[in-house]
Amino acid sequence: MLAVIIIYALILIFIGAFIGRRVKTASDFFVAGRKLNSGLLFTTLIAANLGAGSTVGVTALAYKFGLSAWWWIGSAGIGSIILAYIIGPKIWKISQEHNLFTLSDYLDFRYSKIFSGLLSLMMAVGTLALFSGQLLGIAWILEAVADVPKFYGIICGAVVTTLYFTAGGLLSSAFVNIIEVAIIILGFIVALPFVLKYSGGWSGISSSINNESYFDFFGMGSTAIIGYIVMLVPSFFISPGLIGKVFAAKDERSIKIGTALNGLVQLIFAVIPVIIGMAAFANFPDLKNPDTALPIAMKNMMPFYVALLALAGIFAAEVSTADTVLYMLAGALTNDIYKRFFNPNISDEKLLKYSRVISFSCGIIGVLFALKLENIISALTIFYSLMSVSLAAPLIFGLFVKRASNFGAILSAVLGVALTLFITFYTNETGNLNLYICTLDTVKHVVNFGFVNLNATTCGIIFSFFVMLLSLI
Repeated sequence: MLAVIIIYALILIFIGAFIGRRVKTASDFFVAGRKLNSGLLFTTLIAANLGAGSTVGVTALAYKFGLSAWWWIGSAGIGSIILAYIIGPKIWKISQEHNLFTLSDYLDFRYSKIFSGLLSLMMAVGTLALFSGQLLGIAWILEAVADVPKFYGIICGAVVTTLYFTAGGLLSSAFVNIIEVAIIILGFIVALPFVLKYSGGWSGISSSINNESYFDFFGMGSTAIIGYIVMLVPSFFISPGLIGKVFAAKDERSIKIGTALNGLVQLIFAVIPVIIGMAAFANFPDLKNPDTALPIAMKNMMPFYVALLALAGIFAAEVSTADTVLYMLAGALTNDIYKRFFNPNISDEKLLKYSRVISFSCGIIGVLFALKLENIISALTIFYSLMSVSLAAPLIFGLFVKRASNFGAILSAVLGVALTLFITFYTNETGNLNLYICTLDTVKHVVNFGFVNLNATTCGIIFSFFVMLLSLI
């Protein structure tokens, strides 16, 4: 298995380097020369979205909570549909008219350098956590199926991703993603029947688990599900990485077809890791680390050749998402911060060179982050929470409300993040804090409104929209 993964990784690096020879300008690196048709846009979006969270992470959630784990990928799919028909076409037109490369370019154009710079710095921290989550996914897989120590698994993922992305940016990753998407989808589709057969079918899984809520579509509870919807739906239509890929589309039709197909595939694909996670719990209920549920299922519930294909699919999923994260980091640190604030007259040639250096450096820093994080979902939650709370209201109001102001955007982002952090980290001896219209449970870190409990991220996003709305008065 390890030998096949090494060969597969070398092929990805070779393709990335070969395509990278065609990258001559920063435009090629950041927006692929604005030449992506619907097919290429679909593959690079779905490859970005089916990563560690959608495979290893969702299987772990399903192992713990059952059928309701679908809401993680399902929410992402809903967000992608909104990107396809509402957000994407509108922001793409603006990017064409004003030659914008990144989401931060748009925020600078719509609001101010201060706001775009503030968001870029915040996203850089969250994006490193996201990149580290992808590296953790690779490490867990290699450790479980090939006995590769976690440290070396993280290094392996970082090396592969960094080398092929640094070579050619979005243009390289778009072509590499074609192979990765094919392997991801084929690997999981082929693996599912063998997992079900090993478990005695759906009836075998249900008879092994004596817990009705485990088979309930809403079994993990309203607080968690609402939290996923509020956090993940906007994350998948405001993500700087996904918006940047939309900027690379050659026309509006490509955006609608490619992005919508990406969302549809997510909604369908979501069922597969959920069933695998539930089957893993039915057969191996005593795993100490739920993040190992997917590799354990591969190793024990499938024939060797099927496990090998599934392993290649998972490796492709983690690497393909990791390259999107490096794309976001390179854009934030070079184009959005260095060029905008320190060297606005930098030549296109030097911007391309610095983007490659920054991408390589972020690969190294991501390894250090990954060694400190405990699990994949916690890593992804850091990123999605920061992004949704700070970006959702300013982006939506900026696109559709002419009166949206720079002051309102900064205030909504800062206060939304501040409230999220307060709910997440505040504790007191009594365990509860009366906020007049609601009560903060400082042990579970949720806010009780009497009829519903909301987590920190949900409260932060709602509050940021409220502040943005007040700023219009």
